[in-house]
Amino acid sequence: MILEVAILDVIPEKTSEFEASFEVAQEIISAMKGWLGHELQQCLEVPNRYILLVRWETLEDHTIGFRGSAAYLEWKELLHHYYSPFPVVEHYISKYDK
Repeated sequence: MILEVAILDVIPEKTSEFEASFEVAQEIISAMKGWLGHELQQCLEVPNRYILLVRWETLEDHTIGFRGSAAYLEWKELLHHYYSPFPVVEHYISKYDK
């Protein structure tokens, strides 16, 4: 399993709109091949900051399958205009799991 991690800094006055758009967008990502689950969490100290955690079967399921799909264009249209700055997305693999 691969864990995709993105810190999302949303334009402060757009957080409610972002959350509503994410409700729609999560249906897109959850239908993708290799998707295993996701979480969106809001920061307590910085209320316009969120962390998106997505579990994928393989790195390629995200980087090629999702990002190369027509569904990703819908995802971008729904969400990308809320970010400032644009987030860095990184991928992690578990080293220790209990």
